[in-house]
Amino acid sequence: MSKQVVQLSRVIIRFAGDSGDGMQLTGDQFTSRTAWFGNDVATLPDFPAEIRAPAGTIPGVSAFQLHFADHDITTAGDTPNVLVAMNPAALKANMRDLPRGADIIVNTDEFTPRNLAKVGYAASPVDDGSLESYSVHPIPLTSLTVEALRSFDITKKEAERAKNMFALGLLSWLYHRPTEGTLTFLKQKFAKKPQILAANIAAFEAGWSFGETTEDFSVQYEVQPAPMLAGRYRNIHGNLALSYGLIAAAQRAELPLFLGSYPITPASDILHELSKHKKFDVMTFQAEDEIAGVGSAIGAAYGGMLAVTTTSGPGVALKSEAIGLAVSLELPLVIVDVQRGGPSTGLPTKTEQADLLQAMFGRNGEAPVPIVAPRSPGDCFDAAIEAVRIATTYRTPVFLLSDGYVANGSEPWRIPDVDSLPDLRVAFATEHNHTNDDGSTEFWPFQRDPETLARPWAVPGTKGLEHRIGGIEKADGIGNISYDPDNHDRMTRLRQAKVDGITVPDLEVADPDGDARVLMLGWGSTYGPINAACEIARRSGVSVAQAHLRHLNPFPANTAEVLRRYDKVVIPEMNLGQLALLIRGRYLVDAISYNQVRGLPFKGEELAGVIKDVVASV
Repeated sequence: MSKQVVQLSRVIIRFAGDSGDGMQLTGDQFTSRTAWFGNDVATLPDFPAEIRAPAGTIPGVSAFQLHFADHDITTAGDTPNVLVAMNPAALKANMRDLPRGADIIVNTDEFTPRNLAKVGYAASPVDDGSLESYSVHPIPLTSLTVEALRSFDITKKEAERAKNMFALGLLSWLYHRPTEGTLTFLKQKFAKKPQILAANIAAFEAGWSFGETTEDFSVQYEVQPAPMLAGRYRNIHGNLALSYGLIAAAQRAELPLFLGSYPITPASDILHELSKHKKFDVMTFQAEDEIAGVGSAIGAAYGGMLAVTTTSGPGVALKSEAIGLAVSLELPLVIVDVQRGGPSTGLPTKTEQADLLQAMFGRNGEAPVPIVAPRSPGDCFDAAIEAVRIATTYRTPVFLLSDGYVANGSEPWRIPDVDSLPDLRVAFATEHNHTNDDGSTEFWPFQRDPETLARPWAVPGTKGLEHRIGGIEKADGIGNISYDPDNHDRMTRLRQAKVDGITVPDLEVADPDGDARVLMLGWGSTYGPINAACEIARRSGVSVAQAHLRHLNPFPANTAEVLRRYDKVVIPEMNLGQLALLIRGRYLVDAISYNQVRGLPFKGEELAGVIKDVVASV
């Protein structure tokens, strides 16, 4: 059947169903094929916060949103054009986000009286007229899949589990996605299960054929590739990019990489990924708890390795005393905090930016720590390298503040040329560095570099460089234990001066019109929504500038000068105003704080409305 092909500039699709329906796998495969095709891509996986939530209930809904376009995009989109709802719970949980006219593909096999009752539907919304404002496509996905697999030697339950492949095939047909990559993936995933492999391929092909033959879809859609810089690309998730960044940094530093970690959502994937790369001199240690994880990393740093510990907000709280020890020891250590909703256990699978003040101040005493925050999944690679540069150059622990949105989201990433990466090689101490009055020499572990204020990094076992480190204050230079009040004051100020003196790039401002009076300032994963909001505002004739902070401690040297250019500074954050508090305190700027803590990223249209309101008030 020949069908009309309609060209679109962008599409937002959301797959939703129970945790066992394979929505994350379906979305990830659709994304991979879309990125391979050449579209720009941004994704938002949304996992249930409960482990094994009851099937068919709203708390158990798992969703995956994908935005793909023929132009540059920075968010997973505000509202879906298409919702694939595998059951009533998936439909009800996502209805509030659907604009009128959106396509809804419903798996009618799951709209049974029992499943409807679980989420409070008295009757099926597919039949009672409540969805008349949408374009509804009722399809018995489960029974069509079972029928397509009737000839295979598998159980009915195994056949039903392939319904996500039927849906993937249908959507792949509908949006002209290439199929070769999906078939290759299935062959690799089920290589040792030939019957399951054949069944999944058959389900995928049945979904594709259904799209071609059904009268329910009269058109296909096509989104052309997006223009991109020349190079080799791959689709990458934030945690994967961060892992690769750490490996690349270790290689450029010519140091073995050690990760001491305790599994915690949403940071665990970094541990999983790094454990695969022993051939790059990577050692991973899954500790029995958070404290052991950071303790082992500190020991590795003392031993001359590039040391990393990964966690989320609750784990940072447990590691805080040991991080203070690393500050006192002045050893390079990268602390990766993939932020999630809090407090306490909070929202384990949702995103938040509420650990900034914890990273800045969450230790006893004066214990300053540099902070770096990636702005997107791909940027996690560069942010990891930057965190390592600071840690090894200045001999200090460094916080790398990612979050659930960045960590789990994905985008096309241009693979960098290795030669373009910075040289991070470290010069270890190999000889005495202090001459006494009598002409004799000895090694002082706290003798500082005059430019960076970094102390020497001496690997244990180096002849003649025996020295002590520990948590009790050390005498300046010589490193012996000291209770002298003036020495403590001096060491405290030196550690602070070292962090304050870290060289970081200037804050860049995007102000296309050159006459903006309002600045949108963000950090971390708010980059995408802020960028989208500014583009929306500018298209409607509103002039606005935007700037984004990668370095949160120390701030870029030109931050004060940038802030003084504008009448109003607006800071959107997924917290209750933590960066705004720092900006007000440091620069005495009456920043406008715009906040939400819903476990979800901002929407571009929402922030565009904020921009228009603030500009109108200036």
